[in-house]
Amino acid sequence: MTPKKRLNILFADDGSQHAQAAVELLNDIPLPPNSCISVLHAFNSGQVPLIPEYERMLERTKEQLSNRHFRVETELKLGPAAEMILDKALEKKPDLIVLGAKGLRATAGILLGGVAQQVVEYACCPVLIVRAPYRGLRHILLETDGSLYSQRAVRYLGKFPLPELLDLRVMHVLPPMRRPIMMEPHYGGWQTIYAQFPSQEEETAIEEREAKIGKALLKRTSSLLLRHGLRSTSVLTRGDAATEIIEYVDMHRPDLIVAGSRGLSEFKGWWMGSVSRKLVHYSKCSVLIVKGPGKE
Repeated sequence: MTPKKRLNILFADDGSQHAQAAVELLNDIPLPPNSCISVLHAFNSGQVPLIPEYERMLERTKEQLSNRHFRVETELKLGPAAEMILDKALEKKPDLIVLGAKGLRATAGILLGGVAQQVVEYACCPVLIVRAPYRGLRHILLETDGSLYSQRAVRYLGKFPLPELLDLRVMHVLPPMRRPIMMEPHYGGWQTIYAQFPSQEEETAIEEREAKIGKALLKRTSSLLLRHGLRSTSVLTRGDAATEIIEYVDMHRPDLIVAGSRGLSEFKGWWMGSVSRKLVHYSKCSVLIVKGPGKE
């Protein structure tokens, strides 16, 4: 369902194949009328002679995006790319920042470039990291852990303009069961101490109780999405959250992962949660990180 509220999107275009994939994705999104896409390209002082080329690149991007009923603005800015993108975001307060996963000069084998890493870490609004090649936006995986950050991601996705015929999966990962741990030495000796753990019956009861809680969370999430006209399929697994999600992505190949994350906090190096950070770095598809105020 297309929302009535127009969207303001900041798109960082560096001319890479991942940026081109982002253009294709933006053209697939049924943006509401009067939405605005601000296209930004940052360059350094050594690239001043290339300004005419950059202007032509931005004009091509504008032409690709101008076939729809939304406004497209372009801008060249002199300065470090990540800093210019973040400064522009503070100025424009966009609903979404979009950029490619890697730039033109990214090292082979690295899934996330330095600019994308800084933007997704320090931006105070949702960030969409797009990976090439773009194969459509039909299969989406929403990760939820029941936190306020996940709830925000669910609400954001529910209002986000999405193509028709969507295959939406909602995934929750139960914590791994604790296993016996051996502790030694004991006061300089070699006595081994075994921690006490639940019996097999107690462990089964714990697993069943956690599975019941997980299923209830997935049901609530699916109900909330359904209010926005989005039908979904639930996926419940157990283990390390990031590992389970990435393995699921490798097997089922969704087009996009959606996850919530902390926003600004007093601990600057810990704005993003560890699971969100791993998904952005190691998943092989596009990732939408929904961020917001850290203090709620």
